[in-house]
Amino acid sequence: MTINYLITEASDHKTIEKYLLEQGYSQSLIRHLRNTENSITAGGNAVYTTYRLMPGEVLTITFPEEKNSENIVPTEMPIDILFEDEHLLVINKAAGIPIHPSQGNFHNTLANGLAWYFQEKQEPFTFRAINRLDRDTTGLLIIAKNPLSACILSDMVKKHEIHRRYLAVVLGELPLEGIIDSPIARTHDSTIERCVDPVNGDPAKTYFRRLYYDSVTGHSLAGLRLETGRTHQIRVHLKSIGYPLPGDFLYNPDYRYIKRQALHSFRLNFIHPIIRVPLFFEAALPADMQFLGITATEGLWDSDF
Repeated sequence: MTINYLITEASDHKTIEKYLLEQGYSQSLIRHLRNTENSITAGGNAVYTTYRLMPGEVLTITFPEEKNSENIVPTEMPIDILFEDEHLLVINKAAGIPIHPSQGNFHNTLANGLAWYFQEKQEPFTFRAINRLDRDTTGLLIIAKNPLSACILSDMVKKHEIHRRYLAVVLGELPLEGIIDSPIARTHDSTIERCVDPVNGDPAKTYFRRLYYDSVTGHSLAGLRLETGRTHQIRVHLKSIGYPLPGDFLYNPDYRYIKRQALHSFRLNFIHPIIRVPLFFEAALPADMQFLGITATEGLWDSDF
């Protein structure tokens, strides 16, 4: 991959290192380019990162050839790709799919499926998931396709510039809206389970809004956004205020209506890391979360929440 930058008056006499940092390159990525022959040229000439740029010059960055992720076995599986260009993918993940290989999940993960996808396209593949979803949570996530988009998107996550909204079905008639501001920690006897722990927990804040209540099943459809991203945050927070998610094997194993936690990453919007245009995606409520009688979400959720 090659990217060209036309240098303007605003960048006159800046070093290449400073200029690239301003474009979102990380120090480690700059070091990697600096140590790779002919990765950085100005006006067609190979230069060091200490080189000072001049208006009208074209700075060209050439990224080294990618290598396939090691230990990820390609596995054929359906993948719902909503968007793809040379820099990133946006995927609507199905339930029951872990994000990456781990003990007991060596062949059945999204990473395995993407390894197959890129193998069929005869393109190299390095797995770079920008946001994560639990195995049984459905919906939208971002995969970076090159080192530059990965470091810019990761920085955007830290700066809360990637905006995500979730839908969850919860037991009971949820209040119209509210904020759950409760620290979360591991439970003392489990490496997986989390709990609200005001003493030992990490700060965690969840905003919620009731979108619909179904008196027949006694469940609500909730819209949610997170200020933090703790493990199991939505599941733990909603249980802590008395509105657990049905189908949640850890926090509410009630399988009358659904066989997995009723949680869906519904909406995603952010600025494209390279071409800087706004991107907006929605993933329809999956079939197993439609037991409240809601199949469409148009008009349920104000854009300002």
